[in-house]
Amino acid sequence: AKKNGEIQKVKEITIPVSQELDQDFLAYSQDFIRRMAKGNNPFYLNHSTRGCHFDNYPSEKFQGKSPAMQRYKDCIVEMDYVVGQLIKTLKETGQLENTLVFVTSDNGPEEDVTRDYGHTPFRGSKGSTWEGGVRVPGIAYWKGVIKAGRVSDGLFDLADLFNTSIALGGGQIPTDRYIDGIDQTSFLLADNGESNRESIIYFLKEKLAAIRVGEYKVHRVTTEVPAGSHAQEGGLSGVTQEYTYGLSFNLYLDPKEERNLTIRKLVMVRPPSMEMDRYQRVLKKYPPSKNLFQ
Repeated sequence: AKKNGEIQKVKEITIPVSQELDQDFLAYSQDFIRRMAKGNNPFYLNHSTRGCHFDNYPSEKFQGKSPAMQRYKDCIVEMDYVVGQLIKTLKETGQLENTLVFVTSDNGPEEDVTRDYGHTPFRGSKGSTWEGGVRVPGIAYWKGVIKAGRVSDGLFDLADLFNTSIALGGGQIPTDRYIDGIDQTSFLLADNGESNRESIIYFLKEKLAAIRVGEYKVHRVTTEVPAGSHAQEGGLSGVTQEYTYGLSFNLYLDPKEERNLTIRKLVMVRPPSMEMDRYQRVLKKYPPSKNLFQ
């Protein structure tokens, strides 16, 4: 449906239809880019893909095209094609040099059923607040503006795309509500830019579960697979575990979150704990307008 319009049934979701959805989405976004090129207003396009999720059904012309000839990896090849076509359309319409392109994922891979749906070197996976569930690659591209080949481990949250995009588009951030995002324009555009974000806040459903400040991360709530359980190691198969003193990790030295430092590093984990307390006060002052988990 279009905004304020009636919902229209387009297609019934079947496996053959699912196989071609990414090509349908690509055509839609290309048409949008071409239409926006005719005007002078800035635009924001959120192009979400169906592939590289679960289950994976690559388009027929991409089946068996990956070196492994495996469905998930075939979808990766197809997504590479999709991104390439979007960049090509921006170039053809004369908008490439005036557009920030940001490629990322909303969560880590889903490993509950099989690792054929992707794999992470970190602990946990989709559905958890371990690094394997939330730490994903982020690629920012702006021809002639962002220095090519630059690499940074500065903190960046998906919520920051909201503030950054509004700033680049010349808009105004709403002041009638609390905004979790941070404007990261200087971080992305400056050759040696540093992140403007000091902390990352992790929610596990409705629970404020963990906080990261710099290299230190403190968990108060996690998902765990019970000992002796037949559940898989994925984040969606576990049970909620709350900790009396919390778990803390130095993500520079221990990115896989294997060695709890709480008993040895109480002084170092104090800043994350203070930040978590601060954000709890924020939630009390600005309660969410809707509880999606009731």
